[in-house]
Amino acid sequence: MVKVRVMTVNDWEGVNECWKEHEGTNPVDDSPEGFARYLGRNPATSFVAEENGRIIGTILAGHDGRRGIFHHVVVAPDRRGQGIGRMLVESAMEALRKEGIQKVLLVVFTHNENGNRFWEHMGFTVREDLYYRNKYIEI
Repeated sequence: MVKVRVMTVNDWEGVNECWKEHEGTNPVDDSPEGFARYLGRNPATSFVAEENGRIIGTILAGHDGRRGIFHHVVVAPDRRGQGIGRMLVESAMEALRKEGIQKVLLVVFTHNENGNRFWEHMGFTVREDLYYRNKYIEI
């Protein structure tokens, strides 16, 4: 039976394993240190789906006090289409709602057909009036 629960720093190895086939990860943010830093800032809004001790789904969710953001909504390829993604999204949205957040955003690669279908099915719309911009800060 699939159980959705709050993600903790102790989940790093299982989360990292789940992310191996997810093209949106990067070595800067998605390191043990980056993972711990994110969860330290967002301790109650990120979730894992777990079955028999195996993490089969993840959602990193956080906010800036005004708007929520989802990262790495991932379900193991062998478990997709079973409602796990929906459970993760609904859990994160409820956690954000409890923190006073009323709107959430996310980024999906345009070529990710399955992901874009999922988000459309979940009621997320595409903003045609914005450009997503990105720049790394040297540390």
